[in-house]
Amino acid sequence: MPQLRGRLLANEMLGPLTWFRVGGPAQILFTPADGDDLAYFLSKLPSNISVYTVGVGSNLIVRDGGVPGVVIRLSPRGFGEVMADGDTVRAGTAALDKRVAEVAAQARIGGMEFLFGIPGSIGGALRMNAGANGGETKDVLVEAHGVTRKGERVALSNAGMKFVYRSHGVDESIIFTAALFRGTVTDQETIRMRMAEVQQHRETAQPIREKTGGSTFKNPPGHSAWKLVDAAGCRGLRVGGAQVSDMHCNFLINTGDATADDIETLGETVRKRVKENSGIELHWEIKRIGVEKT
Repeated sequence: MPQLRGRLLANEMLGPLTWFRVGGPAQILFTPADGDDLAYFLSKLPSNISVYTVGVGSNLIVRDGGVPGVVIRLSPRGFGEVMADGDTVRAGTAALDKRVAEVAAQARIGGMEFLFGIPGSIGGALRMNAGANGGETKDVLVEAHGVTRKGERVALSNAGMKFVYRSHGVDESIIFTAALFRGTVTDQETIRMRMAEVQQHRETAQPIREKTGGSTFKNPPGHSAWKLVDAAGCRGLRVGGAQVSDMHCNFLINTGDATADDIETLGETVRKRVKENSGIELHWEIKRIGVEKT
């Protein structure tokens, strides 16, 4: 790949790139310079090499054995621009959700305040239809742009994303590079008030200063995951250095020396106990990638 401009690193540890601060190395870690560089890389990469994409690592467990193949991490330098125009905001997928909400507020664009409470990037928001405080990505997305595994550029409408609760119906191999959102022009005071409410909720109800991955399990239809976890007696439950948060028991935390296996085992233990207690099966919201350590 003589025209490659991005950065390739071999056997690069991924733990420091995640909020849990756990996990093994990527066989290859690639940080593309921009969308063209990403498309060029994928067009030249042999199809039998697996590819995983990571963002800021806020909703991710990298297993202790690391990730074979290529891990692609989009950086703010090439994919972090955020611009407002009228009632729309265009953002690169490495831009933080909170940053998009802030730019929208400065431009007096309402409807994106919920993003202020999501500790991730726009790429993750598209991938999982991220939502909080009554809003979801599908409510404001106009279109998403990405690159296929073959290096082809694609654009997808809101309907084309086939959004469902905490997921989408698009080919998983597509790497999202940018998104266009539309809100409603409104007064800034109302927007700021709503953002303050979102922030207060996070600070008073969630362990945001811990090493955590955010909400661990999806809410089953008609139920709150944290209530099911609490009813199953899992609040404060520990496995090694991993613990179910006492503050919000749909959050798992690394108390300091947890391994990825500790965290995943704790999550599976919680799932088992909830199923035994309520008959309801919880599904992971946190993405888990890689292999177990041998």
